[in-house]
Amino acid sequence: MHRLIAKQIAKATGAAGAVDIDKLAELVSSAYEELDRDRRRTDRSMSLMIEEVDTVNRNLEQLVANRSAELRARERDLHAQNVRFDVAINNMTQGLLLFDVTGRLIVCNHSYIAMYALSPEIVRPGISLRELILHRREIGSFHGDVDEYCNALSRSMLEGRTSHQQSDTPDGRTIQIVNKPVPGGGWVATHEDVTERRRAEEKIRHLAHFDALTDLPNRAMFHERLREEIARATPDRQLAVIYIDIDEFKSVNDTLGHQVGDELLKSVAGGLRRRANANEFVARLGGDEFAIMQTAIRNQAEIIDLITRVFEAIRTPFECHGHRVTTDASVGVAVAPQHGASLDQILKNADLAMYAAKTAGRKTWRFFEPAMDARVKARRALEMDMRQALLDGQFEVYYQPCVGLEDNRITGCEALVRWHHPERGMISPAEFIPVAEETGLINELGEWVLDIACKEAMTWPGDFKLAVNVSPVQFKSGTLALKIAAALAASRLPPKRLELEITEAVLIRDDDAALAILHQLRAIGVRIALDDFGTGYSSLSYLQRFPFDKIKIDRCFVNDLSTQGGSSIVQAVVNIAAARNMMTLAEGVEKAEQRELLRTLGCTEMQGFLFSRPVPAAQILALLQAAPDKAVA
Repeated sequence: MHRLIAKQIAKATGAAGAVDIDKLAELVSSAYEELDRDRRRTDRSMSLMIEEVDTVNRNLEQLVANRSAELRARERDLHAQNVRFDVAINNMTQGLLLFDVTGRLIVCNHSYIAMYALSPEIVRPGISLRELILHRREIGSFHGDVDEYCNALSRSMLEGRTSHQQSDTPDGRTIQIVNKPVPGGGWVATHEDVTERRRAEEKIRHLAHFDALTDLPNRAMFHERLREEIARATPDRQLAVIYIDIDEFKSVNDTLGHQVGDELLKSVAGGLRRRANANEFVARLGGDEFAIMQTAIRNQAEIIDLITRVFEAIRTPFECHGHRVTTDASVGVAVAPQHGASLDQILKNADLAMYAAKTAGRKTWRFFEPAMDARVKARRALEMDMRQALLDGQFEVYYQPCVGLEDNRITGCEALVRWHHPERGMISPAEFIPVAEETGLINELGEWVLDIACKEAMTWPGDFKLAVNVSPVQFKSGTLALKIAAALAASRLPPKRLELEITEAVLIRDDDAALAILHQLRAIGVRIALDDFGTGYSSLSYLQRFPFDKIKIDRCFVNDLSTQGGSSIVQAVVNIAAARNMMTLAEGVEKAEQRELLRTLGCTEMQGFLFSRPVPAAQILALLQAAPDKAVA
C-alpha cells in the first residue's frame, strides 16, 4: 500500500518539490477506485471459475453415475446371458465341452457328465484333458491308452483338423464324438448319443434286403444271390429255383383277417428256414410267394428231397392268434442250366412251373417243361382284352385324395386306373397291371392315364397336386420325359402340379439310367415321389443320389404303427426325409388312431380309406369344389 501512496505523492510533487495536496488526494482516490475495480473483477473471475468448476464437477458426477448405472446394467445383462447360456447348454441333449489352448476345460454341460456318469466334483473348469480321460477310464467309460488318445487329439486340434469318432459304452450305447478347433486356440467337443438313430438306420438298411414281415431275404436279395450262383451252375453242379405259392391264402385273409394271414406267413417262413440246408437259400418274394435256391445239386433226388421238406413245413398245422390254420402250396421248379442260363429265364420258367402246379389242382409241384404255356395263353388272352379295352374306352381314371396332416386339407389326388370289362366286370389292377408291364402295354395305358389325368386336373379348383404312377417299363422306353412334356403342354397343367410316383424297382434294375431320366423329369419342373419306400428295395443311397420331393410310406408300416418297432421305422423314415427337405405321405390310413400317430411322428400327408376310397372324376371334382379351402378330415 505504501508503494501505491508513494507513487501518487511523486505524481503530485511539483517542480519546486512542493506536494499539491488536492492533486494528491485526487490521485489517491483515483488509485483506490482502480484498485477496487480490479478487486471486483478478480472476485467476478473467481466466482465464474468456481461456478465452472462446480458445473464440471456436477457433470462429472452425473457422468460417473450414468457410467456406473450402465456398468451395473451390463453386469445384469451379462449375468442374465450367463444364466441363459447355462440353461441352454445344460438342456442340450448333446454333451458339450470347451477346452482352452492348453487343453484345460473351460465349459462342460450336465449332459456330458450324465452321459458317462462322471463326478461333477472332478469334472470342473480347469481340469486337463488328460485328467478328464483318466477319470473316464477309472469309471469304465473309456478304453484305450490315455496318453496316446490325448496326444493325438491335441495334435489334431493344433493342426486345425476336426476329428470324428464313435465310442461304444459298456451299456451298449453308441456315442458320436466331434472335436472341432476354435479360432484363437482351443477346441469344442460334442458328444451325442446316436444309439436309436443308428438302430433305426440299420433297420432301414436291413429292410433293403430282408422282408419286413418274415425277416427272410427279400426279392432283391434273392435275385442278387441267384445272379451270382447261376453263373457257376454246370450240368454236374446244377442249381434249382423253387417257387412256392401258398394255396388259398387270400381266403385266410378274407375269413380270418390280415393279422392271422400275416402270422401264417411268418409261421411258414419259420418252417422253411428251419428245414433248409446250408446250400439252400430261402426268400420271400412278396405276398404269399416264397422261393428257395438250391445249389451244388448232383441229382434230381436232392431237389425232390427239398420239395418234400417244403411240403412238410407248409402242411404242418399252425396256431395263428387262436386259430388252428392248415394250408398247402403250389410249387414250381426250374433247373439251371437245363431250363435256362440267365436270371430272367430261370425265374420265368420257375413261375410257369408253379402256374402249372396251380392249374393241376394246387397242393402239388411241377418241374418246368417247355410245353407249359397255359399261363402264357391266359395272359395272352388278357393282353388281347386289354388292347381292345384301350380301343373301346373301357378304362377309367379314378382319384384318391391326399390330405395334409398339419391342417387336414386336401393337397392333391393320386390317379388310379380302373378297368370295366364288358363280361368280367371290374378287373383288379393287381391282375391286369402285371400283364400290361410284361407285354409293354403299360406304355400305352400309362400314357393314356397321364393325358386324361392332366386334362381332368385342369378342371379342379385351385392348384391341387396330381400324382401319377410311372411303371419301371415306362422308364425303359426312353421317351418318358418327352411324353410327360407333351401331356403338360396339351393340358396346360403347370409342371409344378404334377407329381410322378416311382417305385424302388425302377432304381434297382438300372439305377444310373433311371437317375438320368429322373433328372430329365426334374428339369421339366415336375415333382418326383418315391413310392412304397421300405418294402423290398429300399436303399439310403437312392435318397442321397437324387433329391426326391416326397417319400411314400407303405401301408405295411402304417398297419404296424401301434407297435414300437413300427412307429420307430416310420419315425426314422420321417427324420431321414426331413433332413433332406422331403415330404412324407403315409398310404393305407384306415383308422383315426393311425392318423393321429402319423401326425405326432411328423408325417406330412396321408392317403387311405379313412378319408376316401378312389372315386371317379366327377365325384372327385365335386369333392374338391365343396371343400377347396377348409379342413376335410
